Amino acid sequence: MRHGHGYRKLNRTSEHRGAMLANMACSLIEHEQIKTTLPKAKELKPYVEKLITLAKRGDLHARRLVASRIGQEAAVEKLFATLGARYKDRQGGYARVLKAGFRYGDMAPMGLVELVDRDPAAKGAGDRARIAAAEAAEEE
Repeated sequence: MRHGHGYRKLNRTSEHRGAMLANMACSLIEHEQIKTTLPKAKELKPYVEKLITLAKRGDLHARRLVASRIGQEAAVEKLFATLGARYKDRQGGYARVLKAGFRYGDMAPMGLVELVDRDPAAKGAGDRARIAAAEAAEEE
C-alpha cells in the first residue's frame, strides 16, 4: 500500500524541490501565468492554492506562514493585497493547469499554470516597468 506517498519527487532532493516550488510560486504570483513541464505544474497547483487560502485569511500569522514558505516579500505583498481580495468569495480552485504540447528539445510534456480570473496585464509587467525606468534614466 502506498499510504503517505502523495507527491511527485521530480528527481530532486526535498530541499531542491521545496526551493523550486517556492520560486515557481513567486513567479506565478507575479505573472499570474507560467509555462513549465506538466509534472511540475501539477505539483505547483495545490502548493499555490494553499498559499492563496492563507492569503484570504489576511491575519498576521497567515502572512508570516506565507513568508516562511516563499520568502519573497514582493510576492507576499501581492498575494495578500491583490489575490486574497480577488478570491475572497471563491471556495477553492484558484489555479488551473492546461496542457501546452511538448518541448522541442526533449519532447517533455509542457503545461501552463494560470490563476483563474487572472489579470492579463500582469504577465511581464515587472519587465515593462524595469525597461521604462531604464529608458527614463537614459533620457536624463
